[in-house]
Amino acid sequence: MKRTEEDQALVNKAGEGLSLYQFQSCPFCVKVRRQIHKLNVPIELRDAKNNEQFRNELAENGGRIKVPCLRIQENNDVQWMYESNDINAYLQQRFG
Repeated sequence: MKRTEEDQALVNKAGEGLSLYQFQSCPFCVKVRRQIHKLNVPIELRDAKNNEQFRNELAENGGRIKVPCLRIQENNDVQWMYESNDINAYLQQRFG
């Protein structure tokens, strides 16, 4: 997605509070990564399969080891969103 430099700077700032816990070969994760790329949102990708720290964060804070999971931090509030369709709808609404 093409944006003005100012608009993209706002998206980049908003993306700082987002992290995607994912497995590289998971088809549902691929679906979300495509949406992230399409919307040009810089979201940190966290490999919950090969990185024990990210796997533990997902289990302890998200409540289960299931991917994809989008961690949304706004101010001091943290939300964990599962399900690729829900994540893509959220990203489309917020950045589309």
